Amino acid sequence: MSEASRATDATQGSVLVINSGSSSIKFQFVHPADGSTPASGLIERIGEPEGRIVFHHSGGDIERTLEIPDHRAGLKMLSDIVAEVGSPLDESGIIAVGHRIVHGGKVFYEPTLIDDEVVREIDRLSSLAPLHNPPNVLGLEVAREELPDVPHVGVFDTAFFHTLPAAAATYAIDRDVTREHDIRRYGFHGTSHEYVSGRAAAFLDRDPAELKQIVLHLGNGASASAIDGGTAIDTSMGLTPLEGLVMGTRSGDIDPGIVFHLRRSAGLHVDEIDNLLNRKSGLLGLSGVNDFRALRELVEKGDDDAKLAYDVYVHRLRRYIGAYLVELGGVDVVTFTGGVGENNVDVRRDSLAGLERLGIEVDAARNENGARGERRISSDGSSVEVLVIPTNEELAIARAAAKFV
Repeated sequence: MSEASRATDATQGSVLVINSGSSSIKFQFVHPADGSTPASGLIERIGEPEGRIVFHHSGGDIERTLEIPDHRAGLKMLSDIVAEVGSPLDESGIIAVGHRIVHGGKVFYEPTLIDDEVVREIDRLSSLAPLHNPPNVLGLEVAREELPDVPHVGVFDTAFFHTLPAAAATYAIDRDVTREHDIRRYGFHGTSHEYVSGRAAAFLDRDPAELKQIVLHLGNGASASAIDGGTAIDTSMGLTPLEGLVMGTRSGDIDPGIVFHLRRSAGLHVDEIDNLLNRKSGLLGLSGVNDFRALRELVEKGDDDAKLAYDVYVHRLRRYIGAYLVELGGVDVVTFTGGVGENNVDVRRDSLAGLERLGIEVDAARNENGARGERRISSDGSSVEVLVIPTNEELAIARAAAKFV
């Protein structure tokens, strides 16, 4: 059997999972039954002078550096590479395409079969997630052109938090305004929070219905959730992904009066303020870098701005952990996930430091041993389990999409 035939055979029965972000596209071919990934990759730095596409498959890795002007061009390049290593995309054995969609508003709160009307509605919701829904829509449009004969399924980041109690979901502003403009706390990273909380229960061999959980999804985007008996009761992100924790380029929580002050005092227009808070704030705004590895390097070199950025990040994280401890009435499990949560020893240690009287005790050796995969980092004497669970949103999306086949 040729390499091309082997590559094509490996993707038989797989779901193509597409995560079309603001400047990148992540993709995986996932077998929903066992979670194996015969091929995966990343298209990044879209719209910059020098883009990059990486494709991993059974025959090796392909990496190319070239200009990728937009998301449509990026997905076309993926289609070309798949044809190179195997057969055309529409003949590669894909049974469905699962799309990560950031904002579902009040309309979408479960996996949804994509058609033209659904695409239009997702596009209409772009005002609530301006960094994400527009590239999500582009991903939908191009993928449907490339693979017109398989089901395309949208899985929404907001869906898991559809269950939030009214007290947690409601903002204290004029009720008529909120009703007219669909204003409420929607929450994001829901697919990750749902997957990780389920895996945490499985790791502990416990029924999710028995557990009070705090899940901390920490990456360039970051969010926290309180989960009681498998149901989300609160989360840090709100109407948009801007609210909550300090993130790579987003401010997280601020006094809303800052917006008015910037308009009146600095003369900034609404789009400029939007850009400032979404793209030029957070770790980037405080330190000049948004990658956590670069931030830690600056801290180790004695950079005062970087140290302040780190301290603000951890301070905000501890505030949410404390709030959710009270809201849940105690907690059984605290779980870290996401690129920072899974890999940064310091954040895990510092965010839970000094909480021994609340039953939370991190074991230094377990926290620092560099292990991968699902693991416990709490001490044997800790009454609260502290876990690290790698998220796998792609598998969750693949399994949701496969149900429509």
